[in-house]
Amino acid sequence: MNQSILFNDDLIFNEAQDAWCFTGLISGQKVTIYFHSIELKQLKEINSCTKYDLEEITELWLEKNELEGDVIHINMK
Repeated sequence: MNQSILFNDDLIFNEAQDAWCFTGLISGQKVTIYFHSIELKQLKEINSCTKYDLEEITELWLEKNELEGDVIHINMK
């Protein structure tokens, strides 16, 4: 698979952003991706299947959006 981003294994809940987040590398630049979702926010932990879904959502976001800076906020319904 040709990924546009290399994901780090550091998924955590960020209290300050009130969102789950992890980091990745895009062309050597470290970026932080925040997932804003009421459903996700209620989870105490994220299993590997959901983590892979979040990675896929990020890749789809990158296909449609231009990276500006080192932070991505993805609002999920």
